[in-house]
Amino acid sequence: MLEKLSLTCDRLLSHRQLACCHGYCGVPVHGKDMLIYCNVDTEKKPLLLTGHHGEICAMTFGKGSRPVLLCSASADYVIVWDIERCQRRTQEGKVAAGIVIGSLLGEVVNLSFCFSDERVAACSGSTVYILSSKKHEMISTLKRHLAPVTSAEFCPWNKDVLVTTSEDRTFKVWDLKTESVCYQSSVLSASPLLSVFFLEENRHFITGSTDGQLWCFSLPDDHKCHLVTKMDIEKMEKRYQIHHGTVSHEEGVTEQSCEENMETSKPVLKMALYSLFTDDSNEHAKDNSRICIGSTDGLYVVDLASSELLTAIYFKDFTNLSITMAGSWTISRESDNSMFLLVSSLFTPSVVLLELSLCDHQGTPPCGNGFSVFSSSPPLPESPLNAELKKREAMNPKKKGGIKEQPLVFHSKVRSSGYTSTPRRKMFSPKTNVQKNSFSKKAHKKTGFLLRDYPADSAAPSVPHSHQRTGNKPVNCLQYSGDGKQILCGLGDSSVLLYKSSLTGNPTVYTGHDKPVSSVGWSLNRQWWLSASEDQSLRIWTHGSPEPAIIMGDGMFSKPIRSAQFYYLDKFILLASGPSLFLYLYNVDVTRDDIKRYHQRSAVKLTGSFTTTQATDITAMSAINDFYSHIVLVCGSDRSIQVFDMNKGTVASELPDAHCRVVHYITQNKGSMFSTQAPDSYNLFLTNAVTDGMKIWDLRTLRCVRRYENHLNRCHPCSSAISPCGRFIATGSEDNCAYVYDIRSSSFLHKLQRHSDTVLSVTFNPATPELLTGALDGNLRLFQPSSGASISHDTSAAV
Repeated sequence: MLEKLSLTCDRLLSHRQLACCHGYCGVPVHGKDMLIYCNVDTEKKPLLLTGHHGEICAMTFGKGSRPVLLCSASADYVIVWDIERCQRRTQEGKVAAGIVIGSLLGEVVNLSFCFSDERVAACSGSTVYILSSKKHEMISTLKRHLAPVTSAEFCPWNKDVLVTTSEDRTFKVWDLKTESVCYQSSVLSASPLLSVFFLEENRHFITGSTDGQLWCFSLPDDHKCHLVTKMDIEKMEKRYQIHHGTVSHEEGVTEQSCEENMETSKPVLKMALYSLFTDDSNEHAKDNSRICIGSTDGLYVVDLASSELLTAIYFKDFTNLSITMAGSWTISRESDNSMFLLVSSLFTPSVVLLELSLCDHQGTPPCGNGFSVFSSSPPLPESPLNAELKKREAMNPKKKGGIKEQPLVFHSKVRSSGYTSTPRRKMFSPKTNVQKNSFSKKAHKKTGFLLRDYPADSAAPSVPHSHQRTGNKPVNCLQYSGDGKQILCGLGDSSVLLYKSSLTGNPTVYTGHDKPVSSVGWSLNRQWWLSASEDQSLRIWTHGSPEPAIIMGDGMFSKPIRSAQFYYLDKFILLASGPSLFLYLYNVDVTRDDIKRYHQRSAVKLTGSFTTTQATDITAMSAINDFYSHIVLVCGSDRSIQVFDMNKGTVASELPDAHCRVVHYITQNKGSMFSTQAPDSYNLFLTNAVTDGMKIWDLRTLRCVRRYENHLNRCHPCSSAISPCGRFIATGSEDNCAYVYDIRSSSFLHKLQRHSDTVLSVTFNPATPELLTGALDGNLRLFQPSSGASISHDTSAAV
């Protein structure tokens, strides 16, 4: 951060709106005059503008580059100046003059140009005046706030929409055509709202308060704003310091001094876009999810997608600056990866112009060493993944010695004499309705073995299609089979139901657990499936048999099994119990001896047991079974996410404080056999935590890349799912709805209603664009896209 200019004023300007643009900055002097400096050449003689009779209280530059317009306001006049025209008149020895566009509006605290520089919004008291920038004309007067208005900004994609904030702790969205309020927020905070900023790409806007709170809202065409995310600068700063292993702002200091222990408020004085332009194949690309926030002690760079603080630039870290606390900010963005910051001091009558290079503050480095869900090398010789289970030989009857009994005739079959059959009445009856088939039945059946691709361009499921009631017990978990034909439902009454994908017909009921089922999982070959329960047991089932083929219990685990699944292309059973991961080899053998009816020939063998760091209990687990992967993701009761490398059998990396609460569910982007995604997409995974929303992470950097908070999750362990195409995310919610998000946006696409209770479980059909939800009251609901009438429910062509 470089100080370009430092000015000592004759009065305090801590809460005045100053002006700064790409080429100039303006500062009031002697109360009623202004000095305009060139940002590039600050040594150049400034331009003096005179014309106000009262003390200047607000200044702002226009949005356009040519001509450069400046609007200034005092209690008597609101004047618009053409800077380049004023410079020419000054060089000619004439007095620079502007156009008076408003008179006697009172003390104006904020000025804002529209994006075409045709209108100006002036905030005075609880009123907002819309003025013409070219002549003395009052276009409209907006009066609905109950306290003084603090800021007003025009919408960049709709010139007739204005958003205002006020000390009454609300914001309002105005329709300038009708001069009416389109949307009025509730009271957002205990402190006044200070500023508002628009994000044109996402069609969102952000408002901030004096206590450091930030709210990001969507602004659709119908003006019904929805809260996208809420942030707290102080909490983000604490997480930032914890992740960097320091509590102090200064490097090498481990203990805070008494001065640093003092609590200071972090008001949101000003916001601006903080995007770094990169030249990639002669195309300029930028990340528009980062904003910078000017506060009293420095500048904070926040990633809106993940609601995380990327970097904090404090005044105290730069000893060459002549300012320590800021009273007001004015930020101008440059196209060459630099910013000009005009900052007034909070306690001293001084103003500084700072230049900030964005390349020097690109944010925090990635956590960890970076991983990939795909295995890049074969297992090590000593890897537990190389373990093998010696299978038992198939049960065959032993051959007894001696002479075999021989038949009395030479043929294996003897034709009946016909004495026992009824006498024939008709000698001959010809068939007259024979139809010739152009192809055989065998050839017709082979057409069903063609794989049908998952529609990559389909809309998100949003239309209710069918409903099924399982009982009054909660649906704890759901999973489709790999071909999308069948559904497993784990219930809170310790039973498991097996449905057809269309939810038609009666389900097959499997019982045997003593407590609620915590997880269910299909094998990759769909020949068997497992269920784990809170009764510290796991069972493997096969089709057509009411009895499990394998029962793992009887004191094998000291704590309930939180998660279990097949792993490594069905080679292992992976389960989490207490602080340990257990890896089992297994062999399913359903053959039975009639004499030893209850003797199971199936076998399991413990391959390895792996403990988390600090022996924290595992609350959620996820691994890939569809292809070879050495990575297992584990969430602990200490709010951490740990990456296990099963090739080595160790914890490869740990991410502390992933959520502010314990993660109760984790799932990876696994795709399906019917869809193909980019390889890097499989490195994404989702986590859910109570009161902390849902986060999506990138395994390559172990950083949160986006946060989703529109759904309500305060006490129940609601799950989430990623669609097979990788474009949508679904999650349960406690407001009797399920939410569907676009993975690229933090605001929801659809709010799926018509549920009668909390939605606990969600899952996508791997073969067709369908979403299945399970509620706390035992109801199952199937949703399809809006064009669902053309989608077939027949998945017989899947295999």
